[in-house]
Amino acid sequence: MRVIRTYVDAVLAVGARLALPEDAAAHLVRVLRLREGDECVLFNGDGHDYAARIVVCGKRETLVDIHDAQVVDNESPLRITLLQGIARGEKMDLILQKATELGVARIVPVEAERTEVRLDGARMAKRIGHWRGIVASACAQCGRARLPEVCDPLEIAGAATRTGDAPCRLVLDPGGALGLSTLAARAAGGPTGPVVIAIGPEGGWSPRDRQQLYGAGFEGLRLGPRVLRTETAGLAAIAALQALYGDLRG
Repeated sequence: MRVIRTYVDAVLAVGARLALPEDAAAHLVRVLRLREGDECVLFNGDGHDYAARIVVCGKRETLVDIHDAQVVDNESPLRITLLQGIARGEKMDLILQKATELGVARIVPVEAERTEVRLDGARMAKRIGHWRGIVASACAQCGRARLPEVCDPLEIAGAATRTGDAPCRLVLDPGGALGLSTLAARAAGGPTGPVVIAIGPEGGWSPRDRQQLYGAGFEGLRLGPRVLRTETAGLAAIAALQALYGDLRG
């Protein structure tokens, strides 16, 4: 039987009666057609799933009673930060959705020299809210109970220097010195801390972008002989790192 699971931006506790936020109520009642007495699972990013039952299903409010909580322990032991050159529209949505499913811990949208999408003011705030909604929906689908952090966009120089505490920092570069086999042989037991992987925008990294990343201590990683689109590159890199050191090994 399918478990209907949805994200709720609210404090959740066993024994509580909760008025669902409008977006969660609309999803459960209008889209999925749940009614009074139906069961659902709520999560808010605190690492638990909360079993709930709809008790009031009205035009003005939808109320649920929370009757159980279960710890969800399915986060990857490898903490991956994705520095993603901002892509257009649905491409960026796809990257965020699939990176979440693959277990990434943090996503930093990056404004690089060749970024085709420039955001400012209200447009930026709206887009960030949209991206965070994509991540929450992906968590609901894939069973994660902790939301990856979606940071505010950074210029490439700031993104490169703010990850200096990560012992493994990689930039996807067709001319990079490292291949996966070299990376695996260097640290057979896995990285000793977080991993950062930087993926260029649709126009690729410019020479200045590469200079800033390499100057901040990043190492070039190549993934095969073919040129990967931005919506493919990061997901391939994350999957490869999870297979080497994370929870895709089992």
